[in-house]
Amino acid sequence: MILGSVLNPINSTIVAVALVPIGVALGAPPAQTAWLVSALYLATSIGQPVVGRLIDLYGPRRLFLVGMSLGGIAGLMGLLAPNLGVLIAARVVLGFGTCAGYPAAMYLIRGEAQRTGRESPAGVLTVLAVANQTVAVIGPSLGGLLIGLGGWRTTFAVNIPLAVAGLILGARRLPKAPPPELSERTGERIRLDLAGMALFAATLVSLLLFLMQPRADRWYLPVLVAVAATGFTVRELRAPEPFIDLRVLGGNRPLVLTYGRTVLAAVVSYAFLYGYPQWLEEGRGLSASQAGLAQLPVFLVGIAVSTATGRRPEVRGKLVVGALGQIAASATMLLLRPDSPVWLLIAVALLFGVPQGLNNLALQNAVYHQADPERIGSSAGLMRTFFYLGAMVASSAYGAFYGARADTGGLHGLAWLMLAVAAVFLAVTAMDRSLGRIGADDRSPSA
Repeated sequence: MILGSVLNPINSTIVAVALVPIGVALGAPPAQTAWLVSALYLATSIGQPVVGRLIDLYGPRRLFLVGMSLGGIAGLMGLLAPNLGVLIAARVVLGFGTCAGYPAAMYLIRGEAQRTGRESPAGVLTVLAVANQTVAVIGPSLGGLLIGLGGWRTTFAVNIPLAVAGLILGARRLPKAPPPELSERTGERIRLDLAGMALFAATLVSLLLFLMQPRADRWYLPVLVAVAATGFTVRELRAPEPFIDLRVLGGNRPLVLTYGRTVLAAVVSYAFLYGYPQWLEEGRGLSASQAGLAQLPVFLVGIAVSTATGRRPEVRGKLVVGALGQIAASATMLLLRPDSPVWLLIAVALLFGVPQGLNNLALQNAVYHQADPERIGSSAGLMRTFFYLGAMVASSAYGAFYGARADTGGLHGLAWLMLAVAAVFLAVTAMDRSLGRIGADDRSPSA
């Protein structure tokens, strides 16, 4: 579960310190290398809930093994890529290949909890949160180390041994596929809602393409979003076995709010994870390896915070403190200058480690408790979709603020945006009373 889950977050951030070297090597400006970020998010945003739904219906084994195979193929493509276009294609393949890891893990944890009667496996969920979210922060540090050892191609090649290990472990340890699930409405085998999936993909592709470059001359993309979203809504409300049951989702207000908080948290988190390393390299003058090391405190603090708080089932307090941590860290970024001392760079990273360890863990636990158990795979995948939607907003934001170069003025503009989004995140969390019920049963005498 951990190995499968870690591939996506590691790859989503490992490229952060490789964008500048790749651009230099291939003669590509930041506007073009940004597609290496966007391509992974685009594929993952579409693939996660789709693969999650397939896991709900057919079990995780086959989908996990196919995904790992694609991850290895993507690593080989990146290692041998002659130009930027092939690199972008490799990131698309990688995005689809890493879609099975997290939904499969949540599916297996939920199934084991039902089998044993332990409905709050906090320890396992904590390990999973550290693996698939907090470990994302080690991506820039790992990327810097790999680039120092063998150049930027090693950030792609690292997926080859990881994929081989995943294939071996998956083939040996994952359970066989369960019997085909029957529909409660018709009593027949559940059929895939291919039309719903296609309309969902069309909606996301149009939306994410617009978010990458939100300009007036691309007005047709929001129109396509509206048309595809309308068609998706009509289809899902009429389908006997919808891809995403909008009636159930619409009646589950706590889960909808959690998805909204996921977007807000991701905007701040990924604006930092991508925007900060680029400023360290171009605005502060550090090497790729040094920029990666400068973010290592985020990883260490995030791990420590997740480990210390993970066994407590409550999520409201974690989200409030996490929001305050984002506000404090974003405000501190406004103090940065081209000649800022190393201790201030480390202080910014330490502050961001706190929300990184709290928010991701709390959001994951909230989805685990709020989602329909029969749709835990697709619900977990949909959470990742909203997470990467926020990442796409962050990607568009730092691209707009930096322009041709990641200078200090652009960093400060990005910090003000992060500060505003973090404030909204805090307000939404403070007003959501439903969060107080998560973990309340575990504190009762009967529990």
